[in-house]
Amino acid sequence: MSKTKIVFNVEVRERVGTGGAREARNNGFVPGVLYGGDIDPVAISLKKGEVVKAIETGQFLNSTATLIHKGERQLVIPQGIQMHPVTDQPMHVDLRRVKVDQIISVEVPVHFKGTEVSPGLKKGGTLNVVRHSVELNVPAGNIPEELEADVSTLEIGDNVKISNIKLPKGAEPTITDRDFTIATIAGRGGKQEVEEEAPAADAVPAAKAAAPKKD
Repeated sequence: MSKTKIVFNVEVRERVGTGGAREARNNGFVPGVLYGGDIDPVAISLKKGEVVKAIETGQFLNSTATLIHKGERQLVIPQGIQMHPVTDQPMHVDLRRVKVDQIISVEVPVHFKGTEVSPGLKKGGTLNVVRHSVELNVPAGNIPEELEADVSTLEIGDNVKISNIKLPKGAEPTITDRDFTIATIAGRGGKQEVEEEAPAADAVPAAKAAAPKKD
């Protein structure tokens, strides 16, 4: 599970639409919409400082968050965020209700371990990263902060496949028709050839559901 805990203390927005969103921003909040499950969408206001802090974790769109309203807690996953084109400040957030055991699709970054001792790299090889992240179908309550790819024993010409990476319980890659490559140790003078196309299939945002109309 992700080590960084993201928490949003929110209020329900009685006033919706452009005017309500502007009022929320003027009062130091970020307008948003909470949807999903069997409950109707709800217009909410999030504390701007908490939204900025969540963005700074680098895990905003690939981890769950806890939403707190009047002492009640709801597990959510951010589905999207709109940033101001000039100030780069958060303008709107979409959150989706999820359950702990609900399977969702998220992009999880890959961390490479053992680069300092890899015999192939010591001989002058290059770590050729094919996928910097992998899209997983994983229980919402068990999203890993990162996937660990161990290259400590790899020689030039060797590679790391998805089958070499330990996945959390209940998780599987969204690509299931092949044992795709994560990285290779390429020889000096060029990249190692990879027997698959560029990683387009899993290079998609974490958000899968259609986002509601913005304020």
